[in-house]
Parts: sequence; C-alpha cells; structure tokens
Amino acid sequence: MEKLFVVKIGGNVIDNDNNLSAFLTSFANIPGRKILIHGGGKIATKIGDQLGVESKYVNGRRITDDATIDIVTMVYGGLVNKKLVAQLQAKGCNAIGLTGADANIIPAVKRPVKEVDFGWVGDVNATGLNTANCRLFLDNGIIPVLAPLTHDQQGHILNTNADTIASSIAVALSAAYDVRLIYCFEKKGVLENVDDDNSVITLITRAKYKQLLNEGKLFAGILPKIDNAFDAIEAGVKEVLIGHADDLMQNTTENTSGTLITN
Repeated sequence: MEKLFVVKIGGNVIDNDNNLSAFLTSFANIPGRKILIHGGGKIATKIGDQLGVESKYVNGRRITDDATIDIVTMVYGGLVNKKLVAQLQAKGCNAIGLTGADANIIPAVKRPVKEVDFGWVGDVNATGLNTANCRLFLDNGIIPVLAPLTHDQQGHILNTNADTIASSIAVALSAAYDVRLIYCFEKKGVLENVDDDNSVITLITRAKYKQLLNEGKLFAGILPKIDNAFDAIEAGVKEVLIGHADDLMQNTTENTSGTLITN
C-alpha cells in the first residue's frame, strides 16, 4: 500500500505568519500523497467582531447561528483556505482548496438539538465520505486542502470540527492507503508533565494509555485527541501522531519526535 499523510493544523499556527510559513514549507516537502485539514477559529472570531457578530460558545464549542455560518464559510472556506493554497502553490505544492461540499467529499448531518442547540454544526457521516473523488485528486498529484466545513445535502453548509474531519478522512482512506494521521499543535506531543515541554511520551499503546490515566498523568485537554486517535486506529488507520507543527517533517519518518499512538 502507498503511504498517505493526513495532516491537521490548528488555528494557533495559522494565526502566526512566520510559524505558518515554516509549517507550509515542511508540508510542501512531504513526498508522495498528502492531505491538509485546517482550522481558523480565532480569525473567524476577529472578523465576526469587526462585522458586529458576537461569537457564542458552550463548553468551548462555537454556536453557529445564521450570521455565524455565513462568517465561518467566508473565513474558513475563503480567506484562510485560499491563503493556504496560494502559499503552497508558491512552495511548489499543487494544492486545491476544498470544503466538504466540493465534489461531495464530506456529507454530514446537522447536529440534533439536545440540551444545546449548536445551530449549523455538522456531524460527519463517516460511512458516506466520497473517497473516490478524494483519490481522484491524490492519484493525479493534486493536494486537497480541506476547510472545516461540510454540507447536509439539502443545500446548507455546516461548521464541523477539524479534528473530526481529519480522523474521518484518514479512516475512510485507510482501505486504499497506508495512513498516518498527524495532529500538529503548539506542544511537542503528549506530555507526562504539562509544565515540562520536554516530558514527551513518545509511544502510547492502549495498555500505556490505561496506565497513564490510572496514574492521573494526562491533562484533560489532550484526552479527546487521544480517544479520537484510538478510534481512528480501531477503524483502520495504521498510526496517529500528535506533535509540534515545527517537527512535521521528522514526524513523517520512522524516527518521530512527537507521540506515536498505535495498537
């Protein structure tokens, strides 16, 4: 099987021009097939403020009302996505900017209202991803750059978590490729001591994860990423790597510097 790298980059890197340029240089230099999934929440919040649309959150998750879906569509699918694509083209990487609606790549369903009405937020239909169209780009040397937007097949764009999109894409393509899913953020990996940036846990298996949880060594913010990683592995993804955006190139090799999560 050919190798495929599915890389997710968070908003904290996108917000810093120098960090972003360095990251995109690394991404452009990854050989072979690759996909980039990006966030961009702070930029959406800033532009919303400028337009007089207040950002509302419940438990850290954005409420996407009618005005907000227009803003995140403009920012994620337009401003951020096309800037990334233009910079990748300048670095010799033939990228194409997409949302989940383009080529019907990521159909989703509007999140049902329970305790909270999240508005135009989408939950990915994992079995409905259009892998044939994804492969059409990949097999012709075109690099998909996916904004965190999906669609409900009823004409509505939906705001969707970028980590979830990355995991869903990685799982869907794991039948055709040997997939490594890489989550890039501002830490060097999963830390044993949250106050020590060098306390990276280099390998986490299910048994090791259970041990770390029992010892209370993991900070709460990283747990959803690790759970997401194990879900992806159980669904067919070979490896998941959590690491610093600056270490992307090294983390595409066998000699990784972040946290490798595997069975």
